[in-house]
Amino acid sequence: MIGTIINTIAIIVGSALGSILKKGIKEEYQTALFTAMGFAAVALGANAVVQNMPNSSYPVLFIASLAIGGLVGTIINLDAKFNNLVNRYSKSDLGKGLSTAILLFCIGTLSILGPVESALYDNHTYLFTNATLDLVTSMALAATYGFGIAIAALVLLIWQSSIYLSAQYIEPFLTGALMTEVSIVGGILILSSGLSILGVKDSKTLNMLPSLFIPVIWFIILALF
Repeated sequence: MIGTIINTIAIIVGSALGSILKKGIKEEYQTALFTAMGFAAVALGANAVVQNMPNSSYPVLFIASLAIGGLVGTIINLDAKFNNLVNRYSKSDLGKGLSTAILLFCIGTLSILGPVESALYDNHTYLFTNATLDLVTSMALAATYGFGIAIAALVLLIWQSSIYLSAQYIEPFLTGALMTEVSIVGGILILSSGLSILGVKDSKTLNMLPSLFIPVIWFIILALF
């Protein structure tokens, strides 16, 4: 699990460096960084959608995923529960930044396939690459929201460890077609998170998080029949 450990450490180090930078930055510059992170999330989300949409075998699946997943998440009210938990320990707008960080760090090809490659083939390239990207991203996020972004490292550790330990069972299901559909939905969630940061539309992105599981369920059903 060396790749996952390095990835986790990278986020913690990036968060620490970013929080140090935050202390020496004027409020107006922090606002500029806040805006920049919003646009960056929008761009990354849109790019994931644009790249994967042409390769989709089920063009309507992402719509069904968002509708069903969003309904389930709203019933559970994930967004409110998450923000209430975060606000107990932080008076800042950490909730939005942390939800964006979790999506950016965990929902991506490198973060999902990386632990599988590491477990089955002892290939840590994906995770080392992901760690480098997450180091830079966590620095930028922490410079805006503070060291609380490091909490995302724990989520990533649990996420990637779970994939690593179950790699031999889930590897046959992680086809290119499935990753395409998950990437489309994940891209939309990241884009939505960016819009929330910018104050354009608070879509309560975490309520749509169950949407990511709908493509998985769909492909399991196809495999069974």
